[in-house]
Amino acid sequence: MTTRGVRRFVKDLLSRRRPRPFAAGPGDEAELRTAVLLRAARPGAAAASEEFVAGLHRRLAQELGDPAPARGGNRRRFIQVSSAAAVAAAAGAGVEHLVTSGAEPAAQEETLRPENGEWRAVVAGHDLPEGAVLPFDFGAVAGFVQRSGGEVRAVSATCTHLGCRLNLDAPARRLNCPCHRTSFAVDGVVLTHQLPVTPPPLPHLVVREAGGVVEVLVPAAGA
Repeated sequence: MTTRGVRRFVKDLLSRRRPRPFAAGPGDEAELRTAVLLRAARPGAAAASEEFVAGLHRRLAQELGDPAPARGGNRRRFIQVSSAAAVAAAAGAGVEHLVTSGAEPAAQEETLRPENGEWRAVVAGHDLPEGAVLPFDFGAVAGFVQRSGGEVRAVSATCTHLGCRLNLDAPARRLNCPCHRTSFAVDGVVLTHQLPVTPPPLPHLVVREAGGVVEVLVPAAGA
């Protein structure tokens, strides 16, 4: 394990600097993922600064646009880790919900459960009939709720490529990214993309129907 490289990566991340690349080994990936999610879980991380988001976007664009593979497959690892950071920062996720290490991005399924979360009402149950999809936005968390097979589900509205806000195409039952040609099904599965690496599916959010109201678990105010 490249301990020095991991320590430097974490130090840069916590200092809100662009992490410097290094030759990460197979045993480093879990620690890197933990580091980015810890950074996302810090107070104020749910509202990432414009400088931080812009830097992340530039780094991802640079990695995706470079046809030469990095040593040891680190290019792919960096893209997966950075995508996890963007998703976690947008949803205020806790560190216990790590993306499964070693799985292909298109096969990953993640549920974001914020620590010290609170339930927020999205819509009355009778206003979400079978097959319906509705957007919601609570600031720190935005997403889409749907009813399928009699059950309510919710996914994040943040694209897992560059963190752009997705648009709902209700007739086609798909979520389109305005930043690039990528679309997701309303259950979060990637439908189409033109990227070198398939982006992860959209994280699921914790949702329930209580007292005739559809509610989503979001970070508590001030968390």
